[in-house]
Amino acid sequence: MNAHAAATTLRSTATIRERAGLLLNRARAGDSPWFTVWDDRLPEVAHDVATLTRSRHPDLDVPFHSRWRHFEAGGVDRRRRLGDLLDDADDRERARAMIDLTVVSVLLDAGAGPDWRYRETGGATFTRSEGLGVASFHAFTAGLFSSDPTRPLRADAASLRALDVDSLARAFQVDASNPLIGLPGRVEVLRRLGAELDAQPVVFGSPARPGGLFDALVGADRRITAHAILTQLLVSLSPIWPSDNVIGDIPLGDCWHHAAIPGPDGTGGWMPFHKLSQWLTYSLLEPLEWSGVAVDGIDALTGLPEYRNGGLLIDGGVLALRDPEWSTRTWSAGDELVVEWRALTVALLDEVAALVRTDLGVDVPLARVLEGGTWAAGRATAHRLRGGLPPLTIDSDGTVF
Repeated sequence: MNAHAAATTLRSTATIRERAGLLLNRARAGDSPWFTVWDDRLPEVAHDVATLTRSRHPDLDVPFHSRWRHFEAGGVDRRRRLGDLLDDADDRERARAMIDLTVVSVLLDAGAGPDWRYRETGGATFTRSEGLGVASFHAFTAGLFSSDPTRPLRADAASLRALDVDSLARAFQVDASNPLIGLPGRVEVLRRLGAELDAQPVVFGSPARPGGLFDALVGADRRITAHAILTQLLVSLSPIWPSDNVIGDIPLGDCWHHAAIPGPDGTGGWMPFHKLSQWLTYSLLEPLEWSGVAVDGIDALTGLPEYRNGGLLIDGGVLALRDPEWSTRTWSAGDELVVEWRALTVALLDEVAALVRTDLGVDVPLARVLEGGTWAAGRATAHRLRGGLPPLTIDSDGTVF
């Protein structure tokens, strides 16, 4: 198998699910050196998720798990604010602007750490993902990511390539007393994004901007599949990730070694996740639908293997470390324990989702189970047990967790 074929295999959510399932079966058989699986805990965790979903959404009209939920932090309709600012734009330009905002904001959305916060002018103070979402919204509307002062409501290659740590720190209110973990890593990802936008005018247009994806993806029938969106993101944006994970000269991004993973030549030993790319895909569903595009096959996407969903499974007793002392260590994204934790999370989220649907009595898509949901339940449990910290400590550069 050549490098391009191997990369295509590793960019498939079917591959993610297959390999995650293999590691789950292995752990259930007692062959994992890292985790044990306690299936008797699954129904209670699922019931807790269903109960929280009913509490947060009594009518069970659950929105997608999306960056747009964070733009609603504090009950503020910032989408409407953006719409008012774009009042003179046509429908396609409004879609491009929403995609620009979504892409930049998602790429800035990794763990903020426990000490950072963002105070909205005339409003509330936000932390963690909500704070990052609100901060990135205001940075976008202030024109931080546009090189044209007369057209602030866009993100373009020239501005992204020139972005520096000090500028982003000011926009995110970062200083010695308000530290944001992984800030240089976030800036580097946006600068790499700018370079890739410039390098692919067929996809991103001229001037190059993430919003060019609308024109590249949306055909005359105005239909697309969720996996087609993800594939385009993985093909076009994989070079922006700073990891050294490559096959041949093709960067793989959020794809990591695990010794127990078999596979065809070139793909054996690799466990793909593409968490941020899938989070971005989830977050693009609504801007596309608001623009009149029908998105099919949403359940092809996987659950997101990050520390809220994964933390729910550890804190809920479904997953247990073979050595409890490992919870006191600091791990890296490439450590096999972390790779396996994330893989088990992907596989178990599908099982939790099936139980949640039964409990709720409605066929809730995975994108809504996550929002209803597993992510919120993981966060609530972490706050109750550890003041919001995850059960495992990961040394993050701001591009995975």
